[in-house]
Amino acid sequence: MQMSRLEKLLEFIKNEPEDEFLKYALATEYLRLNDTAKALEYYEDLVNNHPGYVGTYYHLGKLYEALNRKEDAIATYEKGMKTAREKRDNHALSELQAVYNELAGVEDDDDDY
Repeated sequence: MQMSRLEKLLEFIKNEPEDEFLKYALATEYLRLNDTAKALEYYEDLVNNHPGYVGTYYHLGKLYEALNRKEDAIATYEKGMKTAREKRDNHALSELQAVYNELAGVEDDDDDY
């Protein structure tokens, strides 16, 4: 019998319990399977225990939005933007800034010129 992607990831994480990429992959897989509670658990673990893993902030913020947790989403985007600036990850920063602006109702002045 062939193992599912989830089963494979769970097997990998047993050997590397603190691997941030595996945690991210598990969160994403649980989200794909509509298990938002498990996805949330892994995304929150990442921001709490691996705050430098910049890719997490966008997806956790979006999950908070889907769960109608707007304040948590905004705080997550803000923390992600700070982390992206520190890491000089301009791509992640621009993505986080865009979703933050949209959710917080911030107008983008660049369109005025």
